[in-house]
Amino acid sequence: MDSHEDLIDYRVPAVFLAVALAARLLARAGLWTNPLRTRLWTDPLLRAVVGLLVLAVAVCVFVTPEMIVRVNAVTGVPNLAAPWVYTLLALFSFSCLLLIIAWQRGMEKARRALWWTTAAYAAVTVALWVLFAAADTPVERVRDFDTYYATTPYARELIVLYLLAHAAAGTVTSCLIWGWLASRKYEVRGWLLSGLLLLGTGYVANLVFDGLKLAAVVARWTGHDLDRLSTEAAPVSGALSAILVGLGFLLPHVGEDLQGRWAARTACRRLEPLYRLLDGAGALTGFSATRRASAYLALADRDTSIRDGILRLEPYLDQGLWDRAHEEALRRGAAAGEAAGIAGAVTITAALGTRTALPGRDTDSSPVDLLGDIHAISAALDHPLTATVHRNAARTGSTDA
Repeated sequence: MDSHEDLIDYRVPAVFLAVALAARLLARAGLWTNPLRTRLWTDPLLRAVVGLLVLAVAVCVFVTPEMIVRVNAVTGVPNLAAPWVYTLLALFSFSCLLLIIAWQRGMEKARRALWWTTAAYAAVTVALWVLFAAADTPVERVRDFDTYYATTPYARELIVLYLLAHAAAGTVTSCLIWGWLASRKYEVRGWLLSGLLLLGTGYVANLVFDGLKLAAVVARWTGHDLDRLSTEAAPVSGALSAILVGLGFLLPHVGEDLQGRWAARTACRRLEPLYRLLDGAGALTGFSATRRASAYLALADRDTSIRDGILRLEPYLDQGLWDRAHEEALRRGAAAGEAAGIAGAVTITAALGTRTALPGRDTDSSPVDLLGDIHAISAALDHPLTATVHRNAARTGSTDA
């Protein structure tokens, strides 16, 4: 396989994972998520996701032929890039396993399993470097270290150890994921389900990578040449696995953030008619979020402004008008929540008119409680029934008077 093909195999997932990492870091910095959610900087699971993505990017970068040659040249040790890449792979596998255990069981319940896993992979990392130091690998092999040194003492054990450690973590992680999905198939939904399905598929590709590499090494032991499995087929499977695993860990967090941001924007737009009505009548004062404010800040600002505006209208709100409008809306076929919104819209519109005609009015009557219906009231301002209900309720009130 030539250098150009190698770059296609590894740079694509490297770029993808770098973009995913940048998105996660921006989200953690609060640039497009809820600035009030302090868990972005305190949640250990989110920090673990970022750490995992850093390792995934590092693996995809350092496994390219150019970086392998550069690491060997900088250190002056032929093939030093091999244990370095193997260590990154082991740490990546270890991070994936830790994150799944913590994700599934919670940090407190998984503490003992996390400790044993950390100890095991720390031992593996030390053993990788000890075996490399003991092995005689003077000829630099950029693309086929695994198969070229498959029969060399200590290098052979080094290669088998990293493959088994990588495969063991992948197997356990895959079993945890698919077992989780099977045991909670009616409970896992939404972004978490999508992430777990991607992770499960990614770890299948990960096991294919290990199987292809190990098959090529075993073939060398038996005097056969299946090097193409290691140098051509395995990298494709490894690149696919990196993309799927990275996306699987990222999707639940980013998906929830984007969904929450979209919901906040939608709620903000739905409150716009009521906000415009109160603002146009001079009933709103105070801070107004800019267009560049986050969705959560814009919604909080609009919600607070509307509630404050309604509270300033309390002396002008007519409970009798609300009752008549509510009854009229129900009589005309409106649902309960819709009727309350229409009645609130009628009451607020009338109060704004009264406020203009009788500024400074004061009353001891019980105020109409409209704060719980602001979304329904905003929607009712554009409802075709509202104008009719307003006319009839006002006419009925005049007749009663």
